[in-house]
Amino acid sequence: MVDEHDPLPASQTQAYEQPPRRRTWLIVAVIVAVLALIAFGANRIAKSGGNRSGGRPAAAVSVGKATLTDIPVSVTALGTVQPIVTATVRAQLAGTLFKLFFKDGQMVRQGQVLAQIDARPYQLALAQAKANLARDQAQLAGAQVDLNRYETLLKQDSIAAQQVDTQRATVRQLTGTVAADRAAIGTAELNLNYTSVKSPITGRAGIRQVDIGNYLTPSDTNGIVVVTQLDPIDVGFSLPQTQLSTIGHAAGSGAGLPVDARDQNDNHSLASGRFLTFDNQVDTTTGTVKAKARFDNGGNALFPNQFVNISMLVNTLRDVVTVPVGAVRHGAPGDFVFVLQKDRTVKLVPVKIGASSNGKVAILSGLQAGATVVTEGADGLEDGSAVRLPGDKGGPGAGGRRGGSGAGQGRQHRGQGNQAG
Repeated sequence: MVDEHDPLPASQTQAYEQPPRRRTWLIVAVIVAVLALIAFGANRIAKSGGNRSGGRPAAAVSVGKATLTDIPVSVTALGTVQPIVTATVRAQLAGTLFKLFFKDGQMVRQGQVLAQIDARPYQLALAQAKANLARDQAQLAGAQVDLNRYETLLKQDSIAAQQVDTQRATVRQLTGTVAADRAAIGTAELNLNYTSVKSPITGRAGIRQVDIGNYLTPSDTNGIVVVTQLDPIDVGFSLPQTQLSTIGHAAGSGAGLPVDARDQNDNHSLASGRFLTFDNQVDTTTGTVKAKARFDNGGNALFPNQFVNISMLVNTLRDVVTVPVGAVRHGAPGDFVFVLQKDRTVKLVPVKIGASSNGKVAILSGLQAGATVVTEGADGLEDGSAVRLPGDKGGPGAGGRRGGSGAGQGRQHRGQGNQAG
């Protein structure tokens, strides 16, 4: 019987130790093989990715040159056409409307007769006033003769002085009566003149408000017709209070700022005029101030209460660097352009933009004249991207993607036309 506490023989001990050692070496070998396979696969993947990046075709773009140009600095606003004078033509006395001497929409002159009211009652009133004057003049003449006679008798001490004084008072009274009669005649003549209703201004007549046969009074709200002055004509608009100093300084030079009125779609110029004035206070609810410009409107291009787009020139930038509007983009770096390099790659250049006009935008800093910038096809470009110009042959780009600035996701900056930078 073998004692369990006795040590095993050497042969049995080796038999028990060998299998664990073999398993350990086997596990180590498997791990090494797996790591080798992973490293080999990563290397292949990296090489494959690098080949794909290096073999990516260069992006086709269009380019343009940065040039020195004069850029007008303008402010824009939405305006409303306002006639200088709008007159509601009303009857100045009561009467029946006999005739109308205008057509709806007709151009009328100042002083032109537009309507005729029944004049017969006022003709009779004038005749009565003239008759009263003739009667009172005769009485005055008789009283004057009596006064002269009384004064002669008073010198001869043949009449009392009181009677002479009474006669003098009678003459003065009749003199006043004659003067009142003359004033009554003037009133009657004026009323008779008012029966012919005349246009107070030169302008365009609207649609008539009454028909022949209606009884008119001075208290009629609608009147007979509304006449509006069309030439010249004003346009009212509002501007931000931040532009008061610049515009006010320029307008104060005496030359007047040129203002252009364009149609509501901003496609066509309707009229050109001059800045007239600001209002005397700022609207605290909007932070804007009302302004007015005056236009010659001989062709009636501007119509009362019409909405127009106002563009007012306040300054001109002389010899500034400009690029096409499509070249300026906006992204994480701010405003920037892609500048074409000699090796057919692009460089992202941050810029500060200013006013824009006629498809050009001013570059206030960051770019020199003569640089070539990408104007079309910049979507997806990054700093260092390879590009291909229209005249180049297609092929894989050598530059691939470098830098990873994320600017390729920027969107094209759309500058607002004729806005101060």
